[in-house]
This record gives sequence, structure tokens and C-alpha cells, in this order.
Amino acid sequence: MSKLTPRATDTRALDPSPAVTAASRYACCKEGLPVPTALITGITGQDGSYLAEHLLANGYNVYGLIRGQNNPKRQVVEATLPDVEIEMGDLLDETSLISVVQKVQPDEVYNLAAISFVPLSWNQPELTGEITGLGVLRLLEAIRIVTAASPSRSASGKGIKFYQASSSEMFGKVTETPQNEETRFRPRSPYGVAKVYGHYITVNYRESYGIFACSGILFNHESPRRGPEFVTRKITQGAVRIKLGKQQELLLGNLDSERDWGFAGDYTRAMYMMLQHPEADDYVIGSGECHKISEFAELAFRHLGLDWRDYVRSDPKFIRPAEVEHLCADATKAHQKLGWQPTVDFKGLVEMMVESDLKAESQLYP
Repeated sequence: MSKLTPRATDTRALDPSPAVTAASRYACCKEGLPVPTALITGITGQDGSYLAEHLLANGYNVYGLIRGQNNPKRQVVEATLPDVEIEMGDLLDETSLISVVQKVQPDEVYNLAAISFVPLSWNQPELTGEITGLGVLRLLEAIRIVTAASPSRSASGKGIKFYQASSSEMFGKVTETPQNEETRFRPRSPYGVAKVYGHYITVNYRESYGIFACSGILFNHESPRRGPEFVTRKITQGAVRIKLGKQQELLLGNLDSERDWGFAGDYTRAMYMMLQHPEADDYVIGSGECHKISEFAELAFRHLGLDWRDYVRSDPKFIRPAEVEHLCADATKAHQKLGWQPTVDFKGLVEMMVESDLKAESQLYP
């Protein structure tokens, strides 16, 4: 366990994220202003940690929902985000969600929890539907019940505000490029299908019950905190291990798939901005630039003085049953209505992740 500590610490030291401090909360109290409270599902993930830091820096009390008392990720959250209070709950269990919402009395709920690794959704399609799809419904129902939301309520903001993490995977086999809020959804995986359900049920509860509910249709967003099973971390970690002589080659799937990649810290800031806007709405969030997986690999290896073509191979076992070939965001609406802009470009993102993995792997294998 001792080897995990420097890895987590060093990863965060390389992230351009806000300082986590309670100073702004104290300032609110001093001025007699109410201290806002947020509840985050998926607190153990990449997005959950960045969002928690952003909210804490803005003076929030932050609660994180964790499934299972023996969840091994709880210790990581408690070590890296000590100001976040942990609550037990499960998107499969409506009663637990009602209980948590009643106890915490949040001003804002951010639903980031999902089975988010797309290849896994083919192996566990039913569970993906239950958590990634119906879990959204259960959480919205908990908010509706606790706040007594009804069709007569205004959508202007009273009650609990809700953010749903929608996904560019909903576009799937795209009908137009780039994709915006009006682009037709044609999902190509159980994950994408479940996300479409979660997206539309969020719209439905906004229109039916007046709940201030927003969906962020986020395109691929990465960081040093991304799980190693995702292709971006697989590339940066693999490149570093090859550089250090710990690995001989890197096997990937379709090297020609194109994605719109951005920095997760920028994208969680957009989530927060959506719930601060006077009107609830849905927004596409992305960089507007598309790059092939091979380009990501090229940059990562080049940063280490290596030629990716000497080490990277395409393996059919990593190719999806139904491939999503091209995703590219049109975030004009978010730029104009929210004033949101990304701060980290593609090259900077890749280099940030490589440097983080290089530092972590060098400490693990000095």
C-alpha cells in the first residue's frame, strides 16, 4: 500500500486544478451568506475528483456518494479529498437515494456515476442499463420525492438543481460533423444507449416537474487521473513503461478512430457553470478538434523521444463490435451562453499525462 501514496500525490501535483481550500466557505459564513451544498455521485472517478475540488474552492460543502461499505476507492477519496464527506448509496436502490438526499439536503446534485468503460458495457449490458440508464431515473425520482416537485413548479431554479453526465457516445454512428445539441443520436454500444435514456429522462423531468435539470453532452475528456483501462492512459502509461524498459510493445484497437479530446478539469468546470446559469438547458462540451488514436500515440511517444510505430500494434481483440469512427464537438452554445472555454489543448493534455505517468512509474520502479 505504501507504493500507492506517492503515485496519487504526484499525479495531482501535475494537474492544473484549483487549490482545495475551505477559505471561501469561511468567507461566506463571515458575510452571513448561506454555504451551498453539493452531492456528487461517481466521486471516486476522474470527473468526481476534479468537480469536488472546483466546488470546494468555490465555498461548497461537498458530499460524495459511494456504493458499498468496503469500497476500496473510499480510502483514496478520503486521502486526496479530505474535505469531502462520504455518504453511502446505490443507484440500484431508490430507497438509499431518497435517504441520502433527505439527509444531505443538497442545493445541487451532480450525477457522474456510470459504468463508463464502453467495452465493458457489452460484457455487462443489463447492469449498464440499470446503473447508467435507470440509475438516472432513480436519482431524479429521489429529488422529486424529497422536494415535492410537481408540474405546477417553475423551472427557474427553486429546489435542487440536477446535472446529468451525458456523453458523446450517444451520437454513435454520426449523421453530421461536428455534432451539436440538435444532432440525432445513433448510439453504437449498450453504454451509449443507456446514456441516451439518462439524457432524455433528464429532459423529461425538467419539462414535466419543473426540476432545474441540465445535461452536459461531454466529449472525451482525459487527465492523469483517468483509469488505466481507458485508451489514453493505456497509451501514456504504456509509452512510459516502454521508455523505462518495463514493457516491449503496446497493443491497441482501431488506430484510425477519431475523437475530440479535452482536459477533464476544464469539462467539470463546465458542469458547474451549467447549474449557475439562470435557465436549465443541455450543452455539448468539447474542444472542436478531432484527432486519431494514432495521433495521440505519436505525441505521447515523441514526448519521450520514441517513434510510436516501433512499438504500437493494432490487435483485433480490442476492436469494438460496433465501432464509433468519428466524434467532434460543436460547443458554440456553451461558448456563447455559458462563456465556457477550454484551457488545455490537445498537445498539452498528452504531455501532461505522459509527465504524470513518467513521474509515477519512475517512483514505482526506480
